[in-house]
Amino acid sequence: MKTNAARLLDSLGIAYTLRDYDVDPDDLSAETVAAKVGMPAEQVFKTLVAKGDRTGVLMAVVPGNAELDLKALARLSGDRKVDTVPLKELQPLTGYIRGGVTALGGKKDYPVYVDETLELFDVVAVSAGVRGTQILLAPADYLRVTKGKTGPLSRPKA
Repeated sequence: MKTNAARLLDSLGIAYTLRDYDVDPDDLSAETVAAKVGMPAEQVFKTLVAKGDRTGVLMAVVPGNAELDLKALARLSGDRKVDTVPLKELQPLTGYIRGGVTALGGKKDYPVYVDETLELFDVVAVSAGVRGTQILLAPADYLRVTKGKTGPLSRPKA
């Protein structure tokens, strides 16, 4: 199935692979998704939606084996304070549901901040915009399409 994210990459001539997996609605963790698509969790990036006190809505992209450092995101985005948005605001803001959020082809182009570890890999996986499908692509292409700004955004899970 072609998602808006895949159609966007097609329109830009960017090479990617779609990888489908079985969804467990009770376990949408990035580690589980990584195991199902056969990739290390640090190579499968999850997209979180946050709101800064200055910038408003923004997206943070961090490795599946880590958690978002809100203070680091605030520094990188130029905000004093950043909080993740409540689950009920996710779909109205992005058009995506939890477990299917992506910075590619969303309702609006929000600023995207990406953990710098993305650039360590030849290929990374991000959500294709639906639960059950990941897009595998080159980090440089992902950063170019999302206009992502990189920096240290994650910390090991507690």
